[in-house]
Amino acid sequence: MTSTACIELKDLRLHTQIGTYAPGATIPDEHLLNLTLWISTQLILISEDLMTQVFDYDPLVLEIDRLAADGHYETQERLVTRIVEACARYSEIKSLEISLRKTPVRESSGLLGIKLHLDESSLSATRAALA
Repeated sequence: MTSTACIELKDLRLHTQIGTYAPGATIPDEHLLNLTLWISTQLILISEDLMTQVFDYDPLVLEIDRLAADGHYETQERLVTRIVEACARYSEIKSLEISLRKTPVRESSGLLGIKLHLDESSLSATRAALA
């Protein structure tokens, strides 16, 4: 069996504006991000309690916040694409899964979202396209 390690970010509320809505339509007031980053087990099973031995995710979270607040988005897909591109800039990230959900969908209820999984080769292709 192969060992795997991941960093999980769950239900991060993004301060963003997504979509265009008709008068009287339900406008989502929450956008929630889930992000799972698969990394080397060597970045979790460490010999000393030092930041230099782990993946420092704080700069990535700050970048996600910046991207979310970067202006109006027509689609969730565009914001997800930009977050994936930000993740691709970190060689420590081997693959990832991302989902973005908005709520409410209708009459103060419901969650609607998208989910994407990029395996190692797909993430490598994204990196090559950014180069």
